Amino acid sequence: MSNFEQPPAATSMVDLPLFPLNTVLFPDGSLSLQIFEVRYLDLIGKCYKNGTPFGVVSLVQGKEVRSRDPAAPSGDAFANEVFADVGTLAHITEFAAPQAGLMVIRCRGGARFRIRSRAQLKHGLWLADAQVLPSDTPTPIPADLLPIAHALGRLIEQQQDSAAMLDIPPIAQPYRLDDCAWVANRWCDLLAMPAGAKQSLLQLDSPLVRLELVGDLLTQRSAP
Repeated sequence: MSNFEQPPAATSMVDLPLFPLNTVLFPDGSLSLQIFEVRYLDLIGKCYKNGTPFGVVSLVQGKEVRSRDPAAPSGDAFANEVFADVGTLAHITEFAAPQAGLMVIRCRGGARFRIRSRAQLKHGLWLADAQVLPSDTPTPIPADLLPIAHALGRLIEQQQDSAAMLDIPPIAQPYRLDDCAWVANRWCDLLAMPAGAKQSLLQLDSPLVRLELVGDLLTQRSAP
């Protein structure tokens, strides 16, 4: 289970604010953001104050920072934003406002959700009616896939060593190196791959299949 209390499987979320990004957030993953766009400053402030999550979705088309559409005849239209239907709730764990118009936050991934409908407000913020997806079923790691967990465990040990400078995202406790979903998701955080490939892994309902595919990726990258 995630550190964050998961809503019941049938939970609907109305007017869930969305944050389209060129990345994919996995449950229990870590995400750092610098917020400076007007459409997000008020949103993040309210989420932090109220202790409510926002939704992270992966961009398929468009940019993270809202930009003008040079092809629009009027010159004042904004470029189209297209994003995936499945995303992850982001819970703010650290918040700072070092200067006016800038917020720095760290988030932790919660439950996955599927967008049923979406609408964009005048100032650019997206809202969605979403269905919270069930948490991954805790699944023991089969013997043939244990080397994947052992390799992750070694990385965690190196990360805990203050003398080791690893260029990898922080892996937060509790460590669940005996669970298919947790191990697969942490490798998805660490491995450099196109956002579309990560999105496909996020959308898989079987944590075992997700771990098997991660294992294939690791084998390909270690091959001479």
